[in-house]
Amino acid sequence: MTHVLIVARDDETKSKLRKSLAHYDLTCSFTSYSNGVREAVNSGKPDILLFEMDENPPASDIRELARRVKRTRNLPVIALIPGEMPDNVDHLLDVDDLIVSPYDSKELILRINRLLHRTESAESKELIKRDDLKIDLITCEVTVEGRIVELTFKEYELLKLLAGNPGRVYTREALLDKIWGYDYFGGDRTVDVHIRRLRSKIEDPDHTFIDTVRNIGYRFIKNP
Repeated sequence: MTHVLIVARDDETKSKLRKSLAHYDLTCSFTSYSNGVREAVNSGKPDILLFEMDENPPASDIRELARRVKRTRNLPVIALIPGEMPDNVDHLLDVDDLIVSPYDSKELILRINRLLHRTESAESKELIKRDDLKIDLITCEVTVEGRIVELTFKEYELLKLLAGNPGRVYTREALLDKIWGYDYFGGDRTVDVHIRRLRSKIEDPDHTFIDTVRNIGYRFIKNP
């Protein structure tokens, strides 16, 4: 279920938004500018953020707050703008979308779904996610349940190949060819050593990612 964090100060706005989102199978939580938006983002783990705009704080402060939130966690952000605000306010904001009140709840939901779909599509090209394991293809950072795992270059390349093709069995010879290169003269036991080290870093009693296929090679476990 999609979780929406709403930064609002007006109780009437909160009530209206809560009722609107509940009809579309969305959950929502609320915070205010003074109560710590970044803390609410970190603790609540929302999927999208809605800012209710007014003249206080000014748009420049909202822009900086949105930037800080995105540095903490790259969330899509929608600004809810009162109709009486200046026409050029959108140029002062650093948000992904905006909607002017009084707004239609169906339009708001469409905008939320559109942003989430766009974000997921972008992330799918930059991120390999398998349960609690994440591989950021841009930063080459690997995490398990949010814990950063330090890998060597060959360990990282092995993991990226296996996790990027879950369920596919790779022979030791195929892994040698793809990771070490066809002109590598070492034995295929090199693969076993690297897989063993890789497992020791990413697996524990609660997490098993790589499966040994007896007498053949290895595969990344594909969950049903």
